[in-house]
Amino acid sequence: MLTLTDTPRIYVACLAAYNNGFLHGTWIDADQDADDIQEAVEEMLKTSPAWKLGDICEEWAIHDYEGFGDIQISEWEDFETVAALGEAIANHGPAFAAFYSDNQYGDVASTVEAFEDAYQGIYEDKEDFVYSQLEDLGTLDAWEKAGMMTCYIDFKAIARDWFICDYFSEPTSKGQVYVFAYL
Repeated sequence: MLTLTDTPRIYVACLAAYNNGFLHGTWIDADQDADDIQEAVEEMLKTSPAWKLGDICEEWAIHDYEGFGDIQISEWEDFETVAALGEAIANHGPAFAAFYSDNQYGDVASTVEAFEDAYQGIYEDKEDFVYSQLEDLGTLDAWEKAGMMTCYIDFKAIARDWFICDYFSEPTSKGQVYVFAYL
């Protein structure tokens, strides 16, 4: 699993320079407006060493990216998508990146809305989520008041049942899980 940096960003390279054996590009923060990303690319192209060789420098490609978790960014990804993903990750953190990798609901905005509805939080494991939910609902207290000892409750079995059709999880880079409700 890829780790996330503080700010999602892309490395955009000048293809004229690349085709002439030069590595010329710039890292651009993705959590900004698509027009600002385009402007940064145009500034990078203006300083390309390929100009000195007489080449026209107007073609670019995304050669690297970081901070997007397991989300795949193509060489030719449009900047509107990059900016929307960058903003969503900046606002919601790595949990959004984990959610988006496996659950896309059309455009990024629709996926953000689905994420906000589905996200339940980060937990040590699925059993921790179950325990937390039952505790928050007062169920554990009610069971104890009824004479049931919670040490006999099989939280793993309950988690297995809940995660069949009501919830799903994505692993974190630290061995925990992000929990989401099925929509």
